Amino acid sequence: MNNRLYGNLIFELSQEGRRGYSLPRNRFGSYEIPASMRRAEDAQLPECDEMTVVRHYTNLSANNFGVDNGFYPLGSCTMKYNPKINEEVAALPQFAALHPLQPKDTVRGAEAVCSLLCKSLCELTGLHAFTLKPFAGAHGELTGLMVIKGYHEHRGDMERRLVIVPDSAHGTNPASAAVCGLDIIEVKSLSDGTVDVEALQKLLSEHGPQIAAMMMTNPNTLGLFERQIPVIQKMVHEAGGLMYYDGANLNPMLGAARPGDMGFDVMHINLHKTFSTPHGGGGPGAGPVGVREGLEQFFPTVSPYHGNFAVAMRAYAYILSLGREHVKEVGPLATLNANYIKESLKDVYELPIEGLCKHEFVFDGLKDKSTGVTTMDVAKRLLDYGYHAPTIYFPLLFHESLMIEPTENESKETIDGFIQVMRQIAEEAKSDPEMVKSAPHNTPIGRVDDVLAAKHPIVTFRQMKDDK
Repeated sequence: MNNRLYGNLIFELSQEGRRGYSLPRNRFGSYEIPASMRRAEDAQLPECDEMTVVRHYTNLSANNFGVDNGFYPLGSCTMKYNPKINEEVAALPQFAALHPLQPKDTVRGAEAVCSLLCKSLCELTGLHAFTLKPFAGAHGELTGLMVIKGYHEHRGDMERRLVIVPDSAHGTNPASAAVCGLDIIEVKSLSDGTVDVEALQKLLSEHGPQIAAMMMTNPNTLGLFERQIPVIQKMVHEAGGLMYYDGANLNPMLGAARPGDMGFDVMHINLHKTFSTPHGGGGPGAGPVGVREGLEQFFPTVSPYHGNFAVAMRAYAYILSLGREHVKEVGPLATLNANYIKESLKDVYELPIEGLCKHEFVFDGLKDKSTGVTTMDVAKRLLDYGYHAPTIYFPLLFHESLMIEPTENESKETIDGFIQVMRQIAEEAKSDPEMVKSAPHNTPIGRVDDVLAAKHPIVTFRQMKDDK
């Protein structure tokens, strides 16, 4: 590969006077742009011929990693394969060419899709009504908490401003509550990773009249099913609060259990996780919110449109492709794959909590701590073998968390290959720890200083001028 076209920025390939386009002759005359709308200086744009541009970006694209070209065991994110039929449906011009401001009678088909998707989500979750307006999971959390806040205020119960959040929760839970103007109380977990019911009872006894809701992820961020949900939801409801279900880990529940049947009042769903839309690089996303009967009147207007319609299209195509029968296989298969990896590696990686997990699980780094090889080192070394690293250093319950989620799509052969590489890295940590600590070695860019990049980000490019 030509390193000049691959390893440089497009600005560094720029040569003054080069052009990769030609415009037709101006047939419209000359018009003066108001001075207030003109740049003080010309825009700094690269000047390259078309072939250089095409080769540069094609080579860069070949270095992108996604679920289409490799195993992506990113825990807590559910990076499942996106069937190509989803893309074909979403790209149909009858849908893709719609504009949100079109007259209502010209978008009846799109409205029907939204209605049918909401009906399907109600069936899958056991809730009464859904809104598709939230654009992401965190946006869905905020929307759901606004429903809860509106419910209490409608009843004149203005003192309910506290939200209980487990210490194993996703970071968006307390953040969303704070953005909604609510305060957070943390409830601790037991040694088995589940909510401490006795600690919860103390919080409810002390703050009962101020409790607005409890937010829970089930299975939790350790991949463990919260078996005390019937007890917990009864305690919170008797205290006057509502139960909020963080739908980030809904995948293993498909075909096994429904949040509405567990006693949850409000939830959001990450369509881009559970229902297969790819979401690398920060998007696209969609976070529909569902509620039990009687709460739909409190849906806030968080968007004038039906959220991210293209994501909704993909999700509905995915649901129809599986059908009522096969959607029930998703959760059990995801659980099977996760437990297979866990049991195959727990002799060389530290498993802090034994027992059956659901869709994901957490190791606490390598079992042999004497090598000095950290979870970060293992993650970097995985890149040399062509695997995307799992989630690391989350959840915060363990010092060297390594969170693995294989999803239901992966074959046994793929999973066996990943297990073999993880075992190989564990052996390398003993035989040549420095080699693992300095990984990756086979990637275009070696190990970067992550802290430096965070503290001193460079988000723009400035061409260095030759002083000569």
